[in-house]
Amino acid sequence: MLNFIKTFARDEAGAVTVDWVVLTAAVVGLGVAIMGQVASGTKDMAASISTELSTTTIKDAGTATAY
Repeated sequence: MLNFIKTFARDEAGAVTVDWVVLTAAVVGLGVAIMGQVASGTKDMAASISTELSTTTIKDAGTATAY
């Protein structure tokens, strides 16, 4: 049993797993932060487009001037 504990303490295979978990968490965190910024910009742009379209008047085809 003592030999098993010494072997377990010297084994570094789990350290690689911990590194990958930390890196993956960082990438996911950055992705969520970027997605929040993009979503905010998209909402603002959609509101701007909606306002512009609602204030635009469209002429009837019968009253439009032909060129």
